[in-house]
Parts: sequence; structure tokens; C-alpha cells
Amino acid sequence: MNTLIFPLFLAIGLAAGATAPTTAPAADTTAEALPGQSLYHLQAQLADQHDKSLAWSDLSGQPQLVSMFYANCHLMCPLIIENAKAVQKQLPAGERERLGVAMISLDPQRDTADALAQVARNHRAPDAWRFLRPAGDDVRALASVLDVRYRFREDGSINHTSVLVLLDAQGRVIARSEVVGAAPDPAFVEQVRVALAATP
Repeated sequence: MNTLIFPLFLAIGLAAGATAPTTAPAADTTAEALPGQSLYHLQAQLADQHDKSLAWSDLSGQPQLVSMFYANCHLMCPLIIENAKAVQKQLPAGERERLGVAMISLDPQRDTADALAQVARNHRAPDAWRFLRPAGDDVRALASVLDVRYRFREDGSINHTSVLVLLDAQGRVIARSEVVGAAPDPAFVEQVRVALAATP
């Protein structure tokens, strides 16, 4: 189901990560200050499927489709990825490259760069997609601000919220779409189009 999300989640997430030095909000160092509702105020470090390090705030500058998953998942996580691919495919060709896509691991200890790269290959994800593993406690902080609930089970699997979150170019949450299959919610796709149209 596609719903709007309110700034409350940002406040909750920043509070949850406040005890960890790597996830506490920091002063903005960009030339133009981020809006108060931006999730990019959260300091978090990640590495992508090419083992390149980046900050969470490095995703700013273009609308982003963000979700959380783990590589060893064989049920909902593949649907999340395919749903995101379907959203992108429904955009006009000129707009597809203007939408960033970031899949963030809930299991960074097992989701090495090689494991993330294998997921990208298995799903034939576009080269520009980022499959990211957070550092340390940043998993918890990112899950909190994205309102993704998760719990490890005894067998090593993870129960988690299956959702796509649409962020604007400055990291404000525009919309959420619960993933129940590979086909995207048409209303969510329309919100992606609107976000792209509103971005210079």
C-alpha cells in the first residue's frame, strides 16, 4: 500500500542512533544546508558492491528509490529488487537514469562486496544501482529512519519490512510502497514521475 510518511520517523531514527558515534547527526558541511526533514542528516558509512566506501549523504542530488534486504533471502528480497526494476522500467527512457536506486543490506557481516555483486548479477540490475552494506550500528539507524522493522531468526533468516521508500533529491521521504509482488503500485510509479519532474 502506498502512503505518505511523516517527519516523525526521522526524529525517531535519529534518536535511536544517537548513542552510536557513527550514527549521530552532524553539522551539514555542504554549501547548501539540507532541509530539516532530510534523512541525510544521519551520519552513516557504507560500502557498495565494488567495495567502494561512501557516506549515506552521498546519495543526495537526485531522487532515490531505497530499500533494505539481505543477499541470502530467497523470498521477499528478490521481489523487492524486481519491483524496483519494474518501477524504473515504467519510466520514460530519459528519466530512468535520473532515479537512483539503493538496496541496503540488513546483514553486512555476511553480505560482502562479492555477495552483493552476485545479487546484482543474478537480477541483472542496472550498473548504476548501488547494493550497499552499512558499517557497524548504522544498519539499525538506517532501518529506523526508513521505518524498516527487522528481526533475526534462529535459522539465520531475517524477518523484515518489505518496502520501497522514495526520497527526493535532498533526502526527504515522499512516499512508501509495500512490496507484495514483482509488479509495482501504479500510484507509487506516478509519485516517482512527479518527483523526477520536480527535480531540476
